[in-house]
Amino acid sequence: MSEVKIAAETRTEFGKGAARRIRRDAKVPGVLYGHGSDPLHLTLPGHELLLALRTPNVLISLDIAGKGNELAIPKSVQRDPIKGYLEHVDLLLVKRGEKVNVEIPVHAEGELAAGGNLLEHVLNALPVEAEATHIPEGVTVSVEGLEAGASVLAKDITLPSGTTLAVDGDTVVLQVLAAQAEEAPEADAEGSEGAEA
Repeated sequence: MSEVKIAAETRTEFGKGAARRIRRDAKVPGVLYGHGSDPLHLTLPGHELLLALRTPNVLISLDIAGKGNELAIPKSVQRDPIKGYLEHVDLLLVKRGEKVNVEIPVHAEGELAAGGNLLEHVLNALPVEAEATHIPEGVTVSVEGLEAGASVLAKDITLPSGTTLAVDGDTVVLQVLAAQAEEAPEADAEGSEGAEA
């Protein structure tokens, strides 16, 4: 897992007006908390933070002016629902060697059995416990040849070394559904339109 270095400044202004001013300067307000310490309010560079957050569960090395270096992982990211820019970020303070609970993306590879079956991702991300400095970027699951009715349980997924499940092993992660005939709904729709006329 890569570690991204970001310079941060502490902030003393709070509220919507202060947050708007920070965002106008192409920066993002954030809070660093954890380990029983008081929350530390920060201002982070918007572009660098946006690039870092493209990696799920990225480990961020914060160089905080006047406070030294701290390691953190993103816990909550708020984006503008229309324009998509970062509005606020909550960062969780971590230490090297510490175990944290995170969700890692699940990727499926391979071809399902013939017959037009559909693969449903019941869980897009798998809850796991991993060392903060060695969080896997994701897991890949083979669905080669699986037929309708088959499912992949959490306990069936091979996890990277040092990573354990943080969910019941019998939790369904992926399942294969039988393809439904597409013509039947259209026929029903036409029939109901005719009935209405």
